[in-house]
Amino acid sequence: MELRPIAHIRTGFPEKFGIPRQSGVVKELRGRVVFGPEFRAREAFRGIEGFSHLWLLWGFSKNPPGKWSPTVRPPRLGGNRRVGVFASRSPFRPNPLGLSCVELCGVDYEGPEGPVLVVKGADMADGTPIYDVKPYLPGADSIEGARGGFTDQEPWEPLEVDCPPELLNKVPPGDREALLAVLAADPRPHYHRDPERVYGMGFAGVQVRFTVGEGRVRVVEIVQ
Repeated sequence: MELRPIAHIRTGFPEKFGIPRQSGVVKELRGRVVFGPEFRAREAFRGIEGFSHLWLLWGFSKNPPGKWSPTVRPPRLGGNRRVGVFASRSPFRPNPLGLSCVELCGVDYEGPEGPVLVVKGADMADGTPIYDVKPYLPGADSIEGARGGFTDQEPWEPLEVDCPPELLNKVPPGDREALLAVLAADPRPHYHRDPERVYGMGFAGVQVRFTVGEGRVRVVEIVQ
């Protein structure tokens, strides 16, 4: 089998740091799935707007090539406990493929790149290659009573975010709510626990610097 990208997604994340660890964790995040010229036939999208959510099959394009391990240390377990790679969603896999469920907000048919899928909730860096798009089927894809393995024993709680208004105003208006939600999801590696450490990440064209301590994120600087 030979896979080739059919599209690339545009998001506010220039690098991996800061990206939510799962799709749907930050529902406010906006993205645009832009297809290659040969895949822009309108009839290929006929009926897609009848679905509220889509599956995106994509590639971990930021990974070093060929790097994987039989066991991994999931961030959800603090980075200290190992599980099998096939019992995780680690990006370091034999075939570096990701699967994300996103909300379909609409299809932009205008402009030279149309049709473009406008989505929310994606967990991908800007420019990530997309290999396929499939509709999410509630009757088949939602399993009542499904078990979540080790994630059931490690519940996630959002952090409080302290971002002064004068700093938040430096973020494009349409991205402010999403930035606060990204920070609340704690973008740090889970084994980092130094409250004095200043972290930095790019988002929506700005650089955000922050500290984390006692269950609270404090934004200390936003540079345009």
